[in-house]
Order: sequence, then structure tokens, then C-alpha cells
Amino acid sequence: MEYTAILHPAEEGGYWVEVPVLPGCFSQGETVEEALEKIKEAIELHLEGLKEEGMEPPQDEGFVLGRVGVK
Repeated sequence: MEYTAILHPAEEGGYWVEVPVLPGCFSQGETVEEALEKIKEAIELHLEGLKEEGMEPPQDEGFVLGRVGVK
């Protein structure tokens, strides 16, 4: 299973990461690689919690990212 992770530059340096289809699933890291490694762990823990509650993991389908330029 794959999930979309959005990385944001952190004010203090490094990155913070969110997974839109898993509300409350966040992590951070000093580098992109570290942030992605840590969000993977956070996703796994989040999914374990859902399983323990008898809930199905949500599917990350149809998520589209785009950039729009404005003047």
C-alpha cells in the first residue's frame, strides 16, 4: 500500500510531513530522506491503531497535487 506524503520546510530547518488521507499522521526529519523514513514509521503505527479499532485502512486514491502560479 502506498500513501501520499506532503513535505513542508520547517521554519527551524528540516522538514515536517503529513499524510492527507490519514488525519493526525505527521512526522519530521532533518533531511527529505529522514522525514520520509520517519513518516513511514508513523503510517505503520497509524494503520496498526486503525486495525486495533476494527477499522479498515483508507485507500489513497485519486490524490492529485498541482502548483498554480498567480500574479
